[in-house]
Amino acid sequence: MTPHKSGRSATVEHIKAGVFLLSIILIFVYLGCKMGAGNMLNTVMQTSYHLLLETVFYIMAITVLSGALGNVLVEFGVVRMVERMLRPLMKPLYNLPGAAALGSILTFLSDNPAIITLSKDKHFAQYFKKYQLVSLTNFGTAFGMGLIVILFMISQGFMSGGLVGFIGAVIGSIISTRLMQRFILKDYPQMDNDITVEEPENISTDEACHQDGVFLRFLNSILDGGKSGVEIGMSIIPGVLIISTFVMMMTFGAPEGGYSGGAYEGVPILAQLAENLGFAMHWLFGFDSPELIAFPITSLGAVGAALGLIPKFIEQGIINNNVIAVFTAMGMCWSGFLSTHAAMLDILNHRELISKAILAHTIGGFLAGVAAHWLYVLFELIF
Repeated sequence: MTPHKSGRSATVEHIKAGVFLLSIILIFVYLGCKMGAGNMLNTVMQTSYHLLLETVFYIMAITVLSGALGNVLVEFGVVRMVERMLRPLMKPLYNLPGAAALGSILTFLSDNPAIITLSKDKHFAQYFKKYQLVSLTNFGTAFGMGLIVILFMISQGFMSGGLVGFIGAVIGSIISTRLMQRFILKDYPQMDNDITVEEPENISTDEACHQDGVFLRFLNSILDGGKSGVEIGMSIIPGVLIISTFVMMMTFGAPEGGYSGGAYEGVPILAQLAENLGFAMHWLFGFDSPELIAFPITSLGAVGAALGLIPKFIEQGIINNNVIAVFTAMGMCWSGFLSTHAAMLDILNHRELISKAILAHTIGGFLAGVAAHWLYVLFELIF
């Protein structure tokens, strides 16, 4: 690199850093002027503290239980059985080989990065053309933390909304995966190679044989799965405390008596922006309250953090099964993809496709929410 280019690159980085720093300062100055500096800082601490006690530990309990359940399903071959059932759907729906079904199940039971672990496995990757393998980033992300999201929605008393939302997420995953494949082939047609390999009769997700008895296998699997659930629960703490606190402070307004520095106070910037799109939000998603836009926005960075918003929405009485269907679809489909897509494609050595993957998944998640809303409208008409 020449000194001229090096100096220009450093100048650009300095400008970016300056713009970022100025933006952060302006946001906090604005919040401080509206709320009072002392109240703003107290609200940050109080909101984070309440989210930790009231939401994070509750979500962690669900991740531990779902982790144990998922590990038991793998240990006793249920995952393998479901994978075989789903294989015939992979080609017509996703233009992927049947082996991809395993990726959707594992990310559904755990989180987005599980698909990358599989795609780096040579035995698994040999059944894919190159463009199909790269599109697994979008395919797997659409199911990330799916079991946790659905169980959380059901635990809040919204079973029908959660299940309809799952169907919406599947629709979004199809759109995102197919769109990503189209983007890749348009710019990199060489990735569509003619190498094909006959798929094996079985892709095992557990060991070929077990020497331990059934009870010991069951006990070990639930304990190991529970430990993995604890790790997932711990990993969502920063997202919930940082992202949710920030989003809440830009979603909710002052209480009746004015700002006091309590939890869940703020300046409703996002709500005011969404209010200008009220008709579109109602028609597309069935949202009647502008505050609800905070969930999909938060899901872009971390779906675990987005789940932290729901108890407050329930307390305000602005949530119903239709909203939960949209939340489930967009939460599952997006599931924090902005914070994982870049890393996932970097691992696959395709950084140049990051922007295309993000665009395809943004469209897929958006349409997942629209589909979930209208599917729930149809569900109510029928039932």
